Amino acid sequence: MHLAKGYDVVNFFSYFTNLSNIIISVVFIISAVRLVRDRTLVSSADVAIRGAAVVYIVFVGLVFNTLLRDVELGDLMPWVNVVCHFVLPIAGLIDWLVWPPRRRIPIATAFWWLVFPAVYVVYSLIRGAITGFYPYPFFNPAAVGGYAGVALYCAGMLVGFLVLALLIRWAGNALGARRDAKAHAAAS
Repeated sequence: MHLAKGYDVVNFFSYFTNLSNIIISVVFIISAVRLVRDRTLVSSADVAIRGAAVVYIVFVGLVFNTLLRDVELGDLMPWVNVVCHFVLPIAGLIDWLVWPPRRRIPIATAFWWLVFPAVYVVYSLIRGAITGFYPYPFFNPAAVGGYAGVALYCAGMLVGFLVLALLIRWAGNALGARRDAKAHAAAS
């Protein structure tokens, strides 16, 4: 839709929202195909990718609703906004909580989930300095009181990502263990 309205392709893919929505959509599609084929996501890589997708999409929902809710969205159609910032973040979280991973998630995995957002921030800041296009106002030094303001926002987001990653990991492990205990008790 954005592209049909003449938006730049690179700018479109420079939004963490768009990238996260694509990632969670691919994870949902792969999960659905495996479900139809009577397979589940059970490898460590499957669980890590699914967990990362959930962290990213839930973060999108949280950031939008706390920092960007009143920001002018331009030509973005209202239903697209609802799907990208509400429906998919909630669906991702519900999917994780109702169908927790079948493998324990090591603590290191939660830290690995931070690599993509960190690379994304570096990319956005470098590209913004070169082109003048910042996907979000909190990356634009002119909008947040200089690079100190940008650094403060980025530090806050890093802490937010870390806390969310640890919570998603904890919930996945706790709910997975509870499911496994019930299955073991039922089999006994």
